[in-house]
Amino acid sequence: MARRTQTSAKRLRDRCPVCKAETDRPFARHIREAHGESELRRAVLAAKEEGMPDAQIGARFGISFNYLQQVITAEYGASISVLKRPKRIRRWEPKTFQEETTTVWSFKERGDWATHDGRYRGNWSPYIPRNVILKYSKPGDIVLDYFVGGGTTAVEAKLLGRRCIARDINPAAIQLTLENLDFTRPPESLSGKALPCYEPAVTVGDARDLSDIPDGSIDLICAHPPYVGIIPYSANGDGDLSLLPLQDFLREMGKVARESLRVLKPGGKCAILIGDARKSKRVVAVGFQTIRVFLEVGFTLKELVIKRQHNCKTTGFWYTKSIQHNFLLLAHEYLPVFEKPLGERVSEKLAVWQRSLPYRSVMRRVREVEQKDIQTTTVWILPKASVDVEIKRNLQARFALAGGLFEEVKFHGAETESPGLKRSASLVYVCPPEELTDVNHVVAYRASVAKVADRVSAILAPGGHFVVDTRDIRYGNILWPTALLLHEDMSKRKDLAMKEIVVVIPDESAKDASGESLNVVHRYLLVFRRD
Repeated sequence: MARRTQTSAKRLRDRCPVCKAETDRPFARHIREAHGESELRRAVLAAKEEGMPDAQIGARFGISFNYLQQVITAEYGASISVLKRPKRIRRWEPKTFQEETTTVWSFKERGDWATHDGRYRGNWSPYIPRNVILKYSKPGDIVLDYFVGGGTTAVEAKLLGRRCIARDINPAAIQLTLENLDFTRPPESLSGKALPCYEPAVTVGDARDLSDIPDGSIDLICAHPPYVGIIPYSANGDGDLSLLPLQDFLREMGKVARESLRVLKPGGKCAILIGDARKSKRVVAVGFQTIRVFLEVGFTLKELVIKRQHNCKTTGFWYTKSIQHNFLLLAHEYLPVFEKPLGERVSEKLAVWQRSLPYRSVMRRVREVEQKDIQTTTVWILPKASVDVEIKRNLQARFALAGGLFEEVKFHGAETESPGLKRSASLVYVCPPEELTDVNHVVAYRASVAKVADRVSAILAPGGHFVVDTRDIRYGNILWPTALLLHEDMSKRKDLAMKEIVVVIPDESAKDASGESLNVVHRYLLVFRRD
């Protein structure tokens, strides 16, 4: 009986959902040839509406994840991951919540309180706007989200007693936002505290044109811009920044940044979530370049938070590809918090001390590295007690050529310089400097890394890698994004190309707050390749 049932199930899976005929070919090919493209789209939507998981739909029809997204976006006008209506509200707040105190934010559970349901594909976890709103605004303040999507920020503003202006260029997203805002909030919704309740002002609008909002009238901007070329957020693409090539995307984000600076009050904050992309197995630093756009219009950087990604739908598939083709899975995003200066902007160009730091180097033969527990994503969570050892072990396993030489460069306080870097190497690793505490140190450090890079270009074997280990520093009330600055310095070179941006996080990072600022607990590995 069991065998007969299994055979019947197999036959059922092989039957075309349109004509019910049995076929050995993938459904997509059969339906296109026998019934046409429109029938294929209808069959895919029917499977999605029945609740079939995306991976199963892809396997059953022989279609890609991108094709599935296109079908859904064309039908619903927005990229929606779950087509079911939201369930009834079970609770108004997260079960347990503590404000984040470090520069690494990680939320394994997306968050499902109030009307948060994750239907809008690519939207952010409600833990992010909740943290930002609580840190940088007070009840009654005006919060602006001009990429509101499914309404996550607007819902949190309503729950937390803030006024909110919510906009999106996609009418379908606005409709979804209005649906998610259709609730009556209890008088006490923040741990028993009574809060005012304001209905967000929700309209279709373009983030590049906020001309109806007066200068200096917004307390906080909290937004998740579309990712360049990652997820198409609308059906017709009219004004959709996610469909633009990188340079066009950055130019349009410049308009968004200028409008943001104009409408914010002096001292107001602007928090955006942005990530990198990948092209030809190499990282494209969309995050750093977008941050630079906001800095160029006059913002200063208050914080640069690393948001860890969890439960990516493509992780299983891309894990194998990552090992096979030696690239890391993108597992982090950036949450820069910009500030509109109260007075004259502090420019990084004011630091003019050009003295470089002395350094010494040690070279050794690359040894066989055990492949067990080698990191496969761009976020490396490493034991605090052995973080430096584990960094080198993973770098050698990932980026050193077999039988090559591993050069380790250390900056130190001695006045004499030991150049090193005399023989061909397959991997050159620049350790983080011992002292990096103010702007002058950053300038000297950048000059030193540039000198090392000049030497590396002459001795690094083709296919070899140059890795710079660095971290951001805080100087006064401003965060200096050292990794971003080094990336910009290196991008001017033609001999070394950006390969990876890795974020290293000790597994026992301190959770205590450092005054009004977050504890900087992460560091970066900037990996460049010589072709």
